[in-house]
Formats: sequence, C-alpha cells, structure tokens
Amino acid sequence: MSIVIAPCIVFLFSWWLTRRLCDQESALHLLDHPNERSLHDRPTPRTGGLAVLLSAGVGFGLILLSDVVTLKSVDMWIMGATAVLAAVSFCDDRWGLPPLLRLCIHVAAAIGVVVGGGLVLEAISVPFAGEIRIGWVALPVTVLFLVWMTDLYNFMDGMDGFAGGMTMLGFAVLAYFGWQSGNPFIFVTASVLSAGAAGFLFHNFPPARIFMGDVGSVPIGFLSGSLAVLGMRERSFDLWVPLVLFSPFVVDATMTLIRRTWKGERIWEAHRTHYYQRLVLAGWGHRRTVLVEYGLMLLCGALAVLYHGGTEWQQAGVLLAVAAVYGGVIVGVQLVERRVRS
Repeated sequence: MSIVIAPCIVFLFSWWLTRRLCDQESALHLLDHPNERSLHDRPTPRTGGLAVLLSAGVGFGLILLSDVVTLKSVDMWIMGATAVLAAVSFCDDRWGLPPLLRLCIHVAAAIGVVVGGGLVLEAISVPFAGEIRIGWVALPVTVLFLVWMTDLYNFMDGMDGFAGGMTMLGFAVLAYFGWQSGNPFIFVTASVLSAGAAGFLFHNFPPARIFMGDVGSVPIGFLSGSLAVLGMRERSFDLWVPLVLFSPFVVDATMTLIRRTWKGERIWEAHRTHYYQRLVLAGWGHRRTVLVEYGLMLLCGALAVLYHGGTEWQQAGVLLAVAAVYGGVIVGVQLVERRVRS
C-alpha cells in the first residue's frame, strides 16, 4: 500500500465514520451534556476520537502489509499502550471512571513503554550547552513527561475544532520530521493520525457536531509524548522540536496548572480558565478563537522546522521567539478580558 494512498483512505474513512457517529441511531452515540464548566450549550456526541484512531489504525495496518515499516519492540509497546488507553478512555466516556483510577492507568501505560520498551529521555540538548544528561532521574522524568502530555491533551480538548486541529497540523509536521530523518515509524504513525484528524475535523469544526472525547484526546496525547521521546532517542530531532510544535497545548496547559496551583485551587477539578477558554468566554466565540489558534499552530510548526535545521544561534533565537510569542499571547488575553469588563 502506497504511503500516499493510505492517508487518503484514512481521511475518507475517518470522515465517513465520524459522520456515522453523529447519527443518533449509532450504538456509539454517547452524549456530552453541558454543565457550568462547559463551553458548549447543547448535548453533543463525544466519541469522535474513535473515528480518528480506528481510521488511523486501518491505514497503519495497510502500510504494514506493504513492508514499508518493520516494527521494533519499542514501537509495539507504544502501540499496545495506546490501544489500552483508548479502551479505558472509551469506558470513561461511556460510564465514567474515578479520576485517580484514570491517572493510575495513565502512569501504568507510561511505565510500560519506559521500562518494557526502553523509551527513556536520557539527555536534553540545549543550544551552546550541548547534551545535558539527566542521569538516574531519566526514568521518572520520562514517565512524568508522558503522563503530562497524555493529560494536557485531554485538558485542552474543550473547544470546537481545537484538539482536532492540533492533531492534524501537529502530527503532519511531526510526519515531516520522521520522513526527513528516515524514521518510518514516526513518519507513518504521524501521517495516518494527521489524516484521521483531518477527516474528523470536517464534523468538529465550529459549530461542532461531535467531540473527540477522552477516547481520542488521551491516547493521542500519549502518542505525541511517546513519538517526541522516540524521535529524540533515535536522534530524529531534539526534544525542543516537538515541544515547540505542540506548544499551543503545552504552554497553555502548563501555565494554567501553575497558576491554579499558586492560587490553591483543586487542580483535578474541571474549570474554564485555560487561555483559550478565557477568549471564548470574553466574547470571541469558538470559531474566531480556534482560527487564531490555528495561526499559532502554523507559526509554531514553522519555528520547529527552523529550529531543527538551524545553527545554535538560530536555535537560541527560535526559543527566544517562542517565549516572546507566548508572552504576547498572555498579555493579549488579559487585554481582551479588560476590554470586556470595561
């Protein structure tokens, strides 16, 4: 199966399956009912992530049959853990699971790929400082990183078209890095996932007819972290590349967590204080906010590519530019809120 044809099949299958999941007659038509912390105001299906993952799985299987990719042990650990997280997250969407149980399963999945698959973040490259090895803390740091990427993706899946757009654009750029470095597993996995998200996005773009749900956001977040560590370990790119690429999610979720912790809030409870949520509530609405976020995603994708191919001076400049961009974003959100209050 051609690596060009397979993503096209994935896109069409995802578009069709997402449409079927929107149908009230579907056995998987699970509704997300709005509450005081939601941004939507009507019951909406929340199993769109099934379409993304199932279509991507079909595409991946077709490519495997053509012997383009030979799976290593770590690859199979990543795929197995992703499947487990998808199954557990579907149960959470369907029946609801205690937060502590969900967290324990996320940690177990991360430990599985770190210990079983040997996927460990052993060093971090810093411009002008070279590779800084992190020694004995490498294992717990990697587990923490994978769990955080898993959960922050879930936290950020709260606006029409947002997580779907990040998956489509972010994994498309990640596929480029996999192709450019000759890493077939990263290239194929990211390609089919991006194509699956594109088909889903047709029904998820504001006003959304369906949401991704935990069944999509949790395993996709886990994959974003796993492919980031895998690419770094196999020297396909520095860790800063996927961090810059997925920074629209990483920065918002991390800054929000730090702010809520500082204020003594219960960080495990749902809320509406992410920067994207604040823009929607300030009157921008889903469509305007998500289009601005898409622009930010494209900018971060370009900066990630520039970092990857740049000199040390250029890499340092990219990191400073990213910091400046998000400093501007934070100030911009505060100005929008002040204008509304006045």
